[in-house]
Amino acid sequence: MHHNNFRIPAAHPCLAGHFPGNPVVPGVVVLDAVAAALRQCHDQRITGFRAVKFVAPLLPEQDAALELDLAGQRLRFRVTRGSDLIASGEASTA
Repeated sequence: MHHNNFRIPAAHPCLAGHFPGNPVVPGVVVLDAVAAALRQCHDQRITGFRAVKFVAPLLPEQDAALELDLAGQRLRFRVTRGSDLIASGEASTA
């Protein structure tokens, strides 16, 4: 299992149109962080998401942690903020 931390800055361009005045990090940006961590840590890429569940919002400037569990070409991941689950899921890799 690999752990990685990330933070989406308040100036990120995706936030301008995503609930102006009360920005929330879009799920696709969270999934992009998962994909980037997989490339960085395991030199692999995601070929498709099998299942993804978002259970809480991630706000700009909040610290988030990724847990990646890679077995063969199957990735399981969790995104947390402290003890709160943000998202979890599975993906296929290559």
